[in-house]
Amino acid sequence: MKFFHISDLHIGKRVNGFSMLEDQRYILQQILELADENTPDGILIAGDLYDKPLPSAEAVELVDWFLSQFAIREIPVWAISGNHDSPERVAYGSGMLEHAGIYMNRVFDGALQGYCVRKSAEGRKKEICRITKAMEQAGMLGEQTGEMEQVCIWLLPYLRPAQVRRFFPEKEIETTQQAVEAVLAGAELPEKQIHILVMHQFLAGASVCDSEELSVGGLDQVAASAVNAFDYVALGHLHRPQKVGRETIRYCGSPLKYSFSEAGYQKSVTVVEAGEGKDVSIRTIALMPKRELREIRGPIDRLLEKAVYEAADQKDYLHITLTDQEEVLDAMGRLREVYPNIMRLDFEKNHMAMEDGPQTVFLDAKTPEELFAEFFMLQNGREMSEEQSRLVKTLL
Repeated sequence: MKFFHISDLHIGKRVNGFSMLEDQRYILQQILELADENTPDGILIAGDLYDKPLPSAEAVELVDWFLSQFAIREIPVWAISGNHDSPERVAYGSGMLEHAGIYMNRVFDGALQGYCVRKSAEGRKKEICRITKAMEQAGMLGEQTGEMEQVCIWLLPYLRPAQVRRFFPEKEIETTQQAVEAVLAGAELPEKQIHILVMHQFLAGASVCDSEELSVGGLDQVAASAVNAFDYVALGHLHRPQKVGRETIRYCGSPLKYSFSEAGYQKSVTVVEAGEGKDVSIRTIALMPKRELREIRGPIDRLLEKAVYEAADQKDYLHITLTDQEEVLDAMGRLREVYPNIMRLDFEKNHMAMEDGPQTVFLDAKTPEELFAEFFMLQNGREMSEEQSRLVKTLL
């Protein structure tokens, strides 16, 4: 069976004051087109459907449209809430949505929410049923039906220790690690099936970027060993595509770049294929955004040259660093005539490095012109010109 693994849609997000809704609709449409081309058996969305617990009406409408498109295509979706989502709002209507093949995690009740997916070898028939405790106890989870292959999908939404503690009063649960271990310990995973865990947490050892919200001191970290029992772990929470430990414990990353620390990343959809036995293979399909997130630098006159701005899309979202040593008047206005989507503008000057430790300055021993000349050197990394020196003397 083949699955698309995506996460961290953050629908409704604003980046440096810019609404990303148009860019998000564009990239979601691209994911739908990739689904049409690659015909996955299901979509795994590992949390952060929205950017806020109380999303805007436009954000809700876009997520509704996206999920409905999979229902129309008869491609089932398994989705969980992330730390940016309201779990109660994501869970709303989940019972009704299951009839359309959209399986949202329900409000956490202390146990993993599991689904058994069976598919005929020819791919002509597919059955999905929710795994219940009665099924596990009766040993029905390990049964095969004729020539049907079977995959079990388990949903673990973003959890905090306080949410889990009341369901396990006999256990000490003070950290996210202890909370996740307590929940996963209750799942029975028969060896005959391939088990996929959809999860939204920060696994220790993963690389982070500026657009993510993490707890101070690493209190929200979970060791990768906690999920070793699963054949594939579809992770969300971190925006950089990466493995954690083994190849089959993976963050797929966000479909769009949401900070300039991600400027060098290639965004993608992760394709997970579960074959015979316990064989799981992984590949990625690149996503191409409507507007890139880029960083450029140089003196303003150079950046405004036609050969420079026509070398890439002028409508990309940009972080521009100006390296001019002289003051630049109306820099943003001049740049926006060529680059309309500047998100951030910085100025870089060659500052003179100060000596370590305190410095003693004898003001009476130097003239005002000398003191100003030293200040100018400290600020700009170069001496004043003769014209500037004359101007200072005139002003003084």
